[in-house]
Amino acid sequence: MSYDDKQEVNPQNTMTALEQTPSDDSPDHVSGAGVWRKLSVLDRLLSPLILLAMILGVVLSEFAPGFRERLNTVHFDSVSVPIAIGLVVMMWPVLTKVQYEQLPKLFSTRKIWIHIGISLVLNWLVGPFLMLGLAWATLPDLPTYRTGVIMVGLARCIAMVMIWNSIAQGDTEYCAILVVINAVLQIILYSPFALLFINIIGGRNAQDIHVSYRDVAISVLIYLGIPLLAGLTTRYTIWLCLGKQFLEKKFLPFFSPLALLGLLYTIIVLFAYQGHQILHNLGPVFRVFVPLVLYFVIMWLSALTLVYRLSRRQGGQGQIFRYDVAVTQAFTAASNNFELAIAVAIAVYGVDSHQALAATIGPLVEVPVLLALTWVALLSKQKLGWQRLDDSVERKHDV
Repeated sequence: MSYDDKQEVNPQNTMTALEQTPSDDSPDHVSGAGVWRKLSVLDRLLSPLILLAMILGVVLSEFAPGFRERLNTVHFDSVSVPIAIGLVVMMWPVLTKVQYEQLPKLFSTRKIWIHIGISLVLNWLVGPFLMLGLAWATLPDLPTYRTGVIMVGLARCIAMVMIWNSIAQGDTEYCAILVVINAVLQIILYSPFALLFINIIGGRNAQDIHVSYRDVAISVLIYLGIPLLAGLTTRYTIWLCLGKQFLEKKFLPFFSPLALLGLLYTIIVLFAYQGHQILHNLGPVFRVFVPLVLYFVIMWLSALTLVYRLSRRQGGQGQIFRYDVAVTQAFTAASNNFELAIAVAIAVYGVDSHQALAATIGPLVEVPVLLALTWVALLSKQKLGWQRLDDSVERKHDV
């Protein structure tokens, strides 16, 4: 079974609210109305719930300083326990959905290695240099904030990318592969990249940073290792005890909303950490918005456009460059491991530093921007011919 054949064997391989795609002659085929109606209730409410979570976090930070101080004191090594709890809860259901039993077959194909190669170039060459350039272009007179922005650019995707990928109907197995690969590479590369991009390339008016492999490894292992182990254990325990049918039809639909609750909790905690700082540094904060918004949009559009052009070049035979993989490429390229950037910034510069504030602004911008891009992805599936391309592949498999 090839990398793409698995789509036929198990068409429900993603945590998605769109179970079916309208036909080409459907009146909703080229409108957002069809996408909206097919979203689950939780997906429809996600945007206002995220906004309410942000407001609640700011209120707690500004008017309940004791709550903020208690959050700052709960740490394991350099890792914030409240943030870690939210991210574990957020990733646990998503990682339970991953079909780990399919991964050995995926790695045996040439196609998966082509996509991994594309992703590595986007994540570890294009992404960091793009963020570096945008930070210097927009924040030349704010070196401390610029350092925090660069630290966000160096921390590649781990957590929230799986939420956005699932909503946009991306390939869950491929996303899990990229998450694990990026986690391993972050343990190896984050420290030397931080030294290179902040101390050497960005050395003018920048404060020196020294990051230990130990701190990075502990952060990555907690933020990824715990939910990965929990997902593996949950998936195969339920499977062995109650059967695969119960797992997919009963348990996962019931368990999946926990990921969104974890997302909302994490947003509340992040704003509770830095809401006070944000309100009292509005000028620099709004300036930090600029490179971050530009980064997320440019990286996402560039990755999606690249894979789309490659798919069209194949002349309608999209076995390699399908929509679900294109979406995964786009979101993994645009997303960042903000929890690592925040943890390192706090450990090196302090919780009230400008660097930590800039790093915290990263997810505050990333969440609404990438949530909006999930809609763009779903609409592009219909309007850009992705679905017609994918349907032709499925018909070929059926023959």
